[in-house]
Amino acid sequence: MDPTFVQNLHNLLVQSTSNDTVLLKAATAQLNREYYKNPACIGALASIIASSPEQAVRQLAAVELRKRISQNSGDLWLQLPPEQREELKTKVPELVLRETNNLVRHSTARVIAAIAYIEMPLGTWPQLLPFLEQTATSDLVAQREVGIYILYTVLENIVEGFESHLQSFFKLFSGLLADPESTEVRITTVRALGVVAQYIDSDDKDDIQSFQQLLPGMIAVIGQAVESGNETAARQLFDVLETLLILEVPLLGQHIPQLAEFLLRYGANRNYDPELRVLALNALNWTVQYKKSKVQSHNLAPAILEGLMPITTEDEPEDIDDDAPSRSALRIIDCLATSLPPNQVFPALRQLIQQYFTSGDSAHRRGAMLALGVSVEGCSEFMTPLMGQVWPIIEAGLQDQDPTVRKASCVAVSCLCEWLEEECAAKHAFLVPTMMQLVNDPVTQRAACTALDALLEIMHEVIDQYLNLIMERLVGLLDTAPIPVKSVVIGAIGSAAHASKDKFLPYFVPTMDRFKHFLVLTGEGEEQELRGITMDAVGTFAEAVGKDVFRPYFPDMMQQAFNGIELGSARLRECSFLFFGVMSRVFGDEFAPYLPNVVPALISSCKQAEHGEEERLTITNPETAANFASGLSPANAISVTDEAQVSVDDDDGLDMDKLLDVNSTICIEKEIAADTIGTIFAATRTHFLPYVEQCTIELVGLLPHYYDGIRKSATDSLLEIIRTFYELSEPQEWQPGFSNIVPLDQRVKELIGHIIPPLLEMYESEDNKKVVSSLCVGLAETTTKIGPAFLEGRLEHFANIAIQVLEQKAICQQDPDQDESEDAPEDSAEYDSILISSAGDLVAALATALGADFASGFEKFFPLISKYYKKNRSLSDRSSAIGCLSEIIGGMKEAISPWTQPLLELFYRALSDEESEVQCNAAFASGLLIEHSNVDLSPQYLHLLAALRPLFVVTPDAPAAKLNARDNAVGAVARMLVKNTAAMPLDQVLPVFFDSLPLRNDYLENRPVFRAIFHLFKTQPAVLAPYLDKLLHVFAFVLDPTGPDQVGDEIRAELINLIGVLNREEPAKVQAAGLSPFIPGQ
Repeated sequence: MDPTFVQNLHNLLVQSTSNDTVLLKAATAQLNREYYKNPACIGALASIIASSPEQAVRQLAAVELRKRISQNSGDLWLQLPPEQREELKTKVPELVLRETNNLVRHSTARVIAAIAYIEMPLGTWPQLLPFLEQTATSDLVAQREVGIYILYTVLENIVEGFESHLQSFFKLFSGLLADPESTEVRITTVRALGVVAQYIDSDDKDDIQSFQQLLPGMIAVIGQAVESGNETAARQLFDVLETLLILEVPLLGQHIPQLAEFLLRYGANRNYDPELRVLALNALNWTVQYKKSKVQSHNLAPAILEGLMPITTEDEPEDIDDDAPSRSALRIIDCLATSLPPNQVFPALRQLIQQYFTSGDSAHRRGAMLALGVSVEGCSEFMTPLMGQVWPIIEAGLQDQDPTVRKASCVAVSCLCEWLEEECAAKHAFLVPTMMQLVNDPVTQRAACTALDALLEIMHEVIDQYLNLIMERLVGLLDTAPIPVKSVVIGAIGSAAHASKDKFLPYFVPTMDRFKHFLVLTGEGEEQELRGITMDAVGTFAEAVGKDVFRPYFPDMMQQAFNGIELGSARLRECSFLFFGVMSRVFGDEFAPYLPNVVPALISSCKQAEHGEEERLTITNPETAANFASGLSPANAISVTDEAQVSVDDDDGLDMDKLLDVNSTICIEKEIAADTIGTIFAATRTHFLPYVEQCTIELVGLLPHYYDGIRKSATDSLLEIIRTFYELSEPQEWQPGFSNIVPLDQRVKELIGHIIPPLLEMYESEDNKKVVSSLCVGLAETTTKIGPAFLEGRLEHFANIAIQVLEQKAICQQDPDQDESEDAPEDSAEYDSILISSAGDLVAALATALGADFASGFEKFFPLISKYYKKNRSLSDRSSAIGCLSEIIGGMKEAISPWTQPLLELFYRALSDEESEVQCNAAFASGLLIEHSNVDLSPQYLHLLAALRPLFVVTPDAPAAKLNARDNAVGAVARMLVKNTAAMPLDQVLPVFFDSLPLRNDYLENRPVFRAIFHLFKTQPAVLAPYLDKLLHVFAFVLDPTGPDQVGDEIRAELINLIGVLNREEPAKVQAAGLSPFIPGQ
């Protein structure tokens, strides 16, 4: 080797470590130009690692040597003569063993990994593994540390060639996990096992068993890192644990109870560093999320909750972005509630909440309220019948002597309002005055405003009695409150407008005047948040007061939204996009002139790269900067987008948390942009046509995105685009069945051909339930809109999606730890029920589009759907199963006849269900079955009337579900009357039937009701004579022009004709009922 070449290279490396940027740039340029393209630099860099007295130079030489070997798939390395490569394969391991500096040792170990990446697949380095095993079992601690570290880096980089060595690795690692002298050996061994885990296949039972035997040792090492306060090691080891949790191979299965206990014990121990406790609790959260079948089958929730509750009583940091054990504990409670069946979570939690809330320690009471709040999302349906016991706790919490408890109670009310709307709205007489009082207290002010915001959103017309007080108090806060509180106040004013609609008119102009200066704020952080929330509220105002009142503000507000986009804030762009969506809905065609500016902004957002140029400029370590830009380094590569990789070596200081925060804000912006595209096309229709192709291409490109919110929005918008494009093609009305297909416009057909295949491809690997649920609902809506033509060539695909979900075998429902021979548990989380219901919507849409042609499909689907009607199933499952079957009957009509008997038996059971929501659907389904089936069900009439009779006994203040059930029971009786009047005991039926009119809740059931009335007037008018006065008042009620449309055009026309006939016979009675304006010809 040329000594001059080596010396000059050494001098340039010395120059590269200088703080003088001019010297640094000159050296870098010369190195790249004259040295790093020459294979000789590889041997020279190795010599410098061996001989340079300066640690910084040896370190840089090792980093550069790895990069030279790795670049261009090992091109420079392979240009070296074989004998030189052999010499280096012997020399570099010796260098690592001789090196005294840990940093240089690690970087040189990565050189070995880079060489192995090229040589091992070729089978040209047989000496490496024996050398590593020998070194890792050396009597010298330093050699063991080096040996296992090299093995770890090699394993990290090579996939091929090691599978046959796994058993010998397990044997080696078993000893190293218990190394008596070196913490570093034990830690690196766990990290190496984390890599090995990714090689193991689900079929490799021996490897799985061997790995599982090492888990107790691995867990012990993680515990040692926490106990010693070694944060760097703890982070690395918890990363390994999280990798094991998300792998599809069931490596942790049998150890889940012990793992949960270990993580809870370390997370709860206040003697440990809070940051390390947070790591343990975050791992527990992942355990619940990814191993829920084991958590469920071992019924671990009660024990976990008992361990978490003391942690919820710890202090919370002031900054909302700071993490702390108390926040981590609440996250796990939320995860338990949303992942597991509520009957495993809420009973145990309710007991703990009551215990903690009766404590004399205010921190315990605060923890109880926060735990209640976070549990609502996943347990709302289960909690509903128990709310009578929950409200006293809430009311006491809001009036607690300690302000932190009152604040936590406000947080709980916010959660309750989101998930239990009816129950919270019914409590307005207590909640509104209480919140108005808490708004005055500086400690509770922000939380009370947030709770008030959530409450106002759901109050509807009840808000009228409070509107003046609310507006007076909230507008006053805009002058006095700090900026974060102002943001929440403005959100609450927006919700007040949403609830009060046109009653907001008197407050609209003065409020807009107060808001103007918030819309021009440009400061970062709180000011931008305030500006964004104000923009959201203004959009809500527009929907409340209508386009005519809002029109004077429209151009200026659109300009402010465009200005917000220019400020470089993802949050403000997101708010502008939401505003565009609202304005397009409010103004329709009038929004069209803005499309040339709006659509490019939306597309630009969808196209942007998440990693962001800003981050690249802030990285000071030149190697990290280069790797960040190129993704060259294979070590610890973290995939952030499809196109780029961020490489993070052990020794680099890149702030991944900051990078991921930036990504998450951009992802949310993209999610909103994707969603807004569909909204604007639906609102502006033909004006949007020039942009359809480009938007479709961008949205299809987002379907493989790693963020589920973006996939969901892209899915929703793509299907909205299909539906709107179809409407604009002026299609003929479709008829059910494949024999009556109306051909689609060629352009519609092509658009569907571009969109549906990528959606189906996305589904094949989709692991998020909300995305699959959205896909099912979107396909159902699109099928119902377009009819059988949409199903040509796709029916099997769509049906298979529904079958997989109903069988609980979709990818998003899989749990690798669940035995394949086991059925999915019947108890499931409430979120799982939403997915099942969505699949039911898709099945019902297929039946509607196919009509009688769905008969063969129904044979397959009937058992899949009916199994969800069992007493131990959730209310949602039971209700949606019966609802789905009723829609299928409505779609198939008389083709349902062969299944009449089993369906009727199922509906009898459902009519006696304890929940009104289920009874409501069962009454509707029974009526439809009688209407459409060719089987004579008149022998069942008395039995069925007896089953329906309890549904008619309802007080006016009953819950909406009971009132709906009564209306559906009335509809069922009406269908029975029309189908076979002779089989009905009219003298007993008609008094109850007419006493239930007019319908107050479900106006759709007026259609069968009036068909029955018209039928009786035509066939047996005499039986109606005693009820004429009552009927005339019912007619006046449903025809009232000041109320909503209750009957539709067809029935209204026939009803007016009937009034004309009755006027000839009983003019005085018709006039007395106020029906004179409806008499034809008058």
